[in-house]
Amino acid sequence: MGDRVELTFRRFNADQARRIRNIVEEIYRDSYTEAIESGDPFDSVEQFMHRFDAYTSRSNGFDHVVAYTSDGEPVGQTWGWPLGPDSAWWSSLQDEPEEGFTREDGKRTFALSEIMVRRPWTGQGIAHALHNELLRHRQETRATLLVNPENTRAYQAYTSWGWKRVAQLRPSWPNAPLFDVLILNLPLS
Repeated sequence: MGDRVELTFRRFNADQARRIRNIVEEIYRDSYTEAIESGDPFDSVEQFMHRFDAYTSRSNGFDHVVAYTSDGEPVGQTWGWPLGPDSAWWSSLQDEPEEGFTREDGKRTFALSEIMVRRPWTGQGIAHALHNELLRHRQETRATLLVNPENTRAYQAYTSWGWKRVAQLRPSWPNAPLFDVLILNLPLS
């Protein structure tokens, strides 16, 4: 495998993403091997796929991008959705950074939920390419994501891409850790 891998990106809505559920799971298994092996229930394949099924079961504008090599091998994925007025995304926010920060209308904030690259392809800029492919087409004015502060590799990548920490949040999912909330202004420049 060379230093630069030639990628193609395919975009999927919720219905289409459910049809490639096996690829979603394969990428997760190859990206989060250590987390899965840790035994933490939140990181189990079953819990991850349960969350994926929940994300894709709603009519929420789910947007999923998968990166493939030139020979059709799926190497990474990212997804998210716009936050609507009834979104529970902010419900466990520890401290609201400013008045009105959590007010959503379906056009203000895009929630980047997942970004992952299979182990053999890490360190080649694929995560950043996936990030940019997903976000460059968004119409919202900002994006948000949650990152475990102990995941220093991901945290450093996000801050180098322009994300800023604004708060902390513990999602309502069973066994969910406390995450830092990051914000990025859109559109990407």
